[in-house]
Amino acid sequence: QVQLVESGGGSVQSGGSLRLSCSASGRTFSSLGMAWFRQAPGKEREFVAVISRNGYNTLHTDSVKGRFTISRDNAKNTVYLQMNSLKPEDTAVYYCAARQGVATMTSQYDYWGPGTQVTVSS
Repeated sequence: QVQLVESGGGSVQSGGSLRLSCSASGRTFSSLGMAWFRQAPGKEREFVAVISRNGYNTLHTDSVKGRFTISRDNAKNTVYLQMNSLKPEDTAVYYCAARQGVATMTSQYDYWGPGTQVTVSS
């Protein structure tokens, strides 16, 4: 079992920045691929970014490329999402997820955190 807890969400104005954190426990963190997803009101949960277990490989969805960066610190059992140049359309609940290997579909992830709200005002 893996327990995930996100933090760092909040309300910011357009153009602002936030850094989300996701702390993991219960299983060797360094063996897990980690991802961020988000879900806006009335929309399906969507992929944002993923990072391989050693941190060498990352993938970001096109809408956040150049603005968001996923990273991890295996010594702290934590994955991060640095979000810069935020836009109102980034408003959503952000979730971290874990699995063996990496993937981009929600159905492929075994473990999820409860989510953290990010609200961007214009």
